[in-house]
Amino acid sequence: MKIAFLADPLSGFKTYKDSTFAMMREAARRGHAVYAFEQRDMALEEGVVSADIAQITLTGDADDWYRAAPKAAMRLSEFDAVIQRKDPPFDMEYVYGTYLLELAEKQGARIFNKPSAIRDHNEKLAIAQFTEFTSPTLVTSDAARLRAFHAKHGDVIFKPLDGMGGAGIFRIGADGMNLGSVIETLTLNGAQTIMAQRYIPEIVKGDKRILVIDGKPVPFALARIPQGTEIRGNLAAGGIGVAQPLSAHDLHIAGSLGPVLAERGLLLVGLDVIGECLTEVNVTSPTCFQEIFDQAGFDVAAMFIDAVERRSQGK
Repeated sequence: MKIAFLADPLSGFKTYKDSTFAMMREAARRGHAVYAFEQRDMALEEGVVSADIAQITLTGDADDWYRAAPKAAMRLSEFDAVIQRKDPPFDMEYVYGTYLLELAEKQGARIFNKPSAIRDHNEKLAIAQFTEFTSPTLVTSDAARLRAFHAKHGDVIFKPLDGMGGAGIFRIGADGMNLGSVIETLTLNGAQTIMAQRYIPEIVKGDKRILVIDGKPVPFALARIPQGTEIRGNLAAGGIGVAQPLSAHDLHIAGSLGPVLAERGLLLVGLDVIGECLTEVNVTSPTCFQEIFDQAGFDVAAMFIDAVERRSQGK
């Protein structure tokens, strides 16, 4: 197969933990040809979506890890699979990219995750479709509503709708210290919509990342445990990742959402669960492949490439 990865610059990969690298390595191990390009490499010209794409060869070295052939303009429909792995922020440039990818689909490209499904599932807001699994949540830009939500629940998390890695997350306790400043900052004085959620004390045991591939859960989650006085478990915010088997409730959440999301074209999803509450549905570039493999021995990348092979063959 010819598999192209739409990703951020390869030079920035940390190969010891990067999930896209794990996918590439497994694809290459199976003899598939691996290609890479960035969103800025795409173009729509005379009705056809193409990109300047380089075939890459993995060297096996942890740092100097790839060699890239010269880029060449290629139609996305020439590939057996195009794997969308660009990280947020989910800004308008990201949206424009999904439009181009969607046009490429109409020209025969097989793209995972499906561009329209990525666009339709904001990673924070998507939980509103599954309220039976969520803690009390408010989405608004209105300061009065946000203040009332805090007054009702006492201990609240405020966060932007387009962040990643825990950026922009604030906890406001019962004393309301800095409530006004946080609301003004995150909403840009009422111009930007944000999310408020009742604080979930079980965060001290970890923010679990549950990976779901083609509707089926990976049997181990990575619990990302906050350190010190930090409230965020995100690895990018200093959290420590601990692989652990899925609980019965984790399996219930994954079993309820997995088939629905797969049917919508989401081959790979990362469900974030704190305690028994679903907090996010990650669809852009879910991670934790290597941490789960290193600690639990389960080969997530192999499960993912299995799914890509099936889907690329229409199975």
